[in-house]
Amino acid sequence: MRKLILQSHISLDGFIADPAGKTDWILLGAAPEYVINLADRCDTILMGRIMSKGFLDYWEATFDNPPNGVPVPMAERMVKMRKIIFSRTLKEIKGRNVEVANGDLVATVNALKNEPGKELIVYGGANFSSQLIAAGLVDEYHLLINPVALGKGLPIFTDRRTFQLTESLTFKNGVIANTYLPK
Repeated sequence: MRKLILQSHISLDGFIADPAGKTDWILLGAAPEYVINLADRCDTILMGRIMSKGFLDYWEATFDNPPNGVPVPMAERMVKMRKIIFSRTLKEIKGRNVEVANGDLVATVNALKNEPGKELIVYGGANFSSQLIAAGLVDEYHLLINPVALGKGLPIFTDRRTFQLTESLTFKNGVIANTYLPK
């Protein structure tokens, strides 16, 4: 059975975005090799409808028109990887290697976990990630803790959870990448 991995940047006080959904506080260049190595373990990205437009637009534009003509290694992975977008309202979303799932979240994710292949990964979206966590579907958490406190914002944890820390890496800019398994 494949694992569902959740990778997310998170503030010191537990938010993945500010109250308006902005993530301009994230130190994106914090751990490129870490993020690429994690992506290489996976062959399918799961995301919610709200996050999908910005995600697809950004990575496809970066892949098609790399900055300074230099290819961005992560862009190729994000564009070529299978992406399943969960939506209750949309039947189709434009983008490369995109499928829309309208059915039951738990049943669909469990069916995906039973397919052959590499791991599945979720990159965020507060509401979507919260639903996966609440349903007990996430098997491994990779939280990139940024050295900033937002005071308020969008959490992904909506109830008490206990975890086992399996790895912790600290980067020069202060970001800490912690890997957790649910207990």
